[in-house]
Amino acid sequence: MATNVVLAILVTSIATYLSRFLGVVSSEKIKDTSKMFRWFNCLAYSTLAALIARIIIFPSGDLAEVDLLIRIVVISISLIMFYFTKKNLVYPTIFSAIILSFLNYIV
Repeated sequence: MATNVVLAILVTSIATYLSRFLGVVSSEKIKDTSKMFRWFNCLAYSTLAALIARIIIFPSGDLAEVDLLIRIVVISISLIMFYFTKKNLVYPTIFSAIILSFLNYIV
């Protein structure tokens, strides 16, 4: 069992770092103003948005026990805080965990 875990970690690490290495090697030839670069950028943002929406609407694990209205309220407050803190990610992240726990405890 331990050998399988070590082997899985090794294989996934090689796959992760190989793709990062190839990205660094090929990054000199990519122009950030090209249509292909913008397409990949839009693809990455849309994938991230879909994953976040899935977590909010169809959560799993402990988050599934939290009411949808509470999750939407926490996200809304966190977005407002994100813009008031000049797009700082630290404060809304910490605040969202605290307010989610508080609202879930009260309701």
